[in-house]
Parts: sequence; structure tokens; C-alpha cells
Amino acid sequence: MSCIAFIFARSGSKGLPGKNIKPLHGKPLLHYAIEVAKQLPQINHIFVSTDCDNIASCAKAAGAGVIIRPTELATDTAPEWAAWQHAIRYVQQHIGNFTTFVSLPATSPLRSAIDVSNAITQLEHARADLCLAVTPANRNPYFNMVVRDDSNNVQLVSTLPAGIHRRQDAPAVFDITTVVYAARPEFILQQQKLFDGVITSIEVPKKRAVDIDDIYDFMLAEAILKAEHDAE
Repeated sequence: MSCIAFIFARSGSKGLPGKNIKPLHGKPLLHYAIEVAKQLPQINHIFVSTDCDNIASCAKAAGAGVIIRPTELATDTAPEWAAWQHAIRYVQQHIGNFTTFVSLPATSPLRSAIDVSNAITQLEHARADLCLAVTPANRNPYFNMVVRDDSNNVQLVSTLPAGIHRRQDAPAVFDITTVVYAARPEFILQQQKLFDGVITSIEVPKKRAVDIDDIYDFMLAEAILKAEHDAE
């Protein structure tokens, strides 16, 4: 089995400008994903897909290869799936075919190597097209998530299955995280969106599922890293 790890880090970020190389607890955010990938013997190569010279330099400094992403695949509206397809084709052209695609978004710096390893293993065990990481949801759509109509009337997002009346008996729901995506390259190339295939999952604890989108997420991640460092 040959695994290639990819980190997709474009220059634009409205929530937290420059976040991909913003120093987090002493090193660029991007380096956390690269360092986790380096811990895994299953991963043969690590690439950062980017449209930014500064991100490319930061990636090379940490020992990753760089895939220059076309401008049209690095806009706010460009689907990341298309960037995935571009990166896979790049590797197939320059290195050759591989069996497992692993995406490690830079925005999840608290992931562990075991999370990534578990996703790769689960992908194979389940014979699925893609494995993603989930964590228990803060909100339950059966009880406290609503949608509003044009008159500002609300209704629950989901209706409880027949015979269920208590929160404790409701189906468990999970948030999709950005901790890890492991997939078969041919699935990504042949389909257009994530849930077009057989999707399996691994569960990760909330602490490792922090996804940095804005300064408050960044502050939370830094506080967790500091607390872990102080406890050593």
C-alpha cells in the first residue's frame, strides 16, 4: 500500500488572514500537519498544495514537497474537491499511481498520528471509498436545531423516529471534523463530491477536533497546547 499525504493550504482566509503559516505555540500552523504525517511509516510522500509563495517556502522548510495550485482552484468559491483531483493527477504524473489519498488540513493542529493511522486502517477494513473523522456534536438536530422560513416560523431540522421521545434515546449525531480524510484516489477522480460513495468514519475526541477558522479557534488551540506543555 502506498499512501500520499496532502495538505491543502491556500493564501486566502477571511476568518483569520494568513492562518496557515501563523505561529501557533512557537511554530507555523502548517508545520503541525507535516510533522504528524512524518510520524507515520505508511505515508510515503507529503505534499502541500498552495497558491502562495510564503506557504510554499514554509512547507519546504518543514520537509514537504509543494504542488503549485492553479489560481482558479484557490478562490473562495472553488471546491476543494477540485484541488484534491488536481493534486492526485500531479502525483500520478510525477511519481506514479498510489493506493491511498490522505488529506490533513492545516487547520486541525491537535490531531494525533493515531487518528491518521486509524483512518487509513478503517478505510481498508470497511472497504469504503473514503474515511472521515467525526466527533460528538454539540447540538442535536432532533431537539435543538431549527430552520426558519420566510415568515420567521421555525421547525426542527430533523424529526425523531417513531416511538422515540427522550433525548437519551435519540440517534447519536456527530460533527464532521477536519482531522483527517483518507480515500481511494480513483474515487476522488471519478466522483464530484464527498458523499457520492461509501463513506466510513473514525471518532476523535473533541480536544483533538479543534478546527481553526477564526481567532477564537486559534486561541483555544493555543490554550490547549500550552496546557499540555505545562503538564509535561
